[in-house]
Amino acid sequence: MSTARNAILNRLRQAEIKPLPVNNPDYPVWDNTDRSAMLTRLTELLQQNHAEVLRLNRGELIATLKTRIEQMGLKRIATGTGGDFHAELTEALADCAEQRPFDQSLEQWKDELFNRVDAGITDCHGAIAATGSLVLWPGPAEPRTLSLVPPCHIAILKASTLHANLPAMMADQHWAGAMPTNLLLISGPSKTADIQQTLAYGAHGPRQLLVLILEDA
Repeated sequence: MSTARNAILNRLRQAEIKPLPVNNPDYPVWDNTDRSAMLTRLTELLQQNHAEVLRLNRGELIATLKTRIEQMGLKRIATGTGGDFHAELTEALADCAEQRPFDQSLEQWKDELFNRVDAGITDCHGAIAATGSLVLWPGPAEPRTLSLVPPCHIAILKASTLHANLPAMMADQHWAGAMPTNLLLISGPSKTADIQQTLAYGAHGPRQLLVLILEDA
């Protein structure tokens, strides 16, 4: 056993190991800073990944939520207990669905969340145009399970929080001084091709993603 191990270690020592290049040419460093171009790219990439994207003004948020929730047949919707749009969510859901605020521990309502909630609604911390990704920064007011467990995820994004790429967002928001402890990057509904190489949506998360982009917020 030791002879074989020594032979392996000797080959590793003799190998001409070269460091990997610092810059990966495949990393999407798209750096266009034009707001309109970034919004167009984000929208196109999300739609390519089977997300539904609506661009609207904040004043249209309540009416748009009511309309889409009714059209999608959503009856029981989980929300956080705070956030930039909490008052508007509460007003919109009052007429069209049952609002289930995440105001208890996961253990206390795990069965309901996993089995009887139709959708979860969250804010977005921002978005990345280069990869077409939403950035969620979960916390006590909006736990991460809101976006990961229900079969439908409704995400509300302020267009003003869009960045060209992740390094630009990190630099602009000074993440080096206060890194998030829990960050989610979402580029579309949950999907997998693990079973017989057949693409399926919703295998381990939401099978629907609705993104509402507020262009004046």
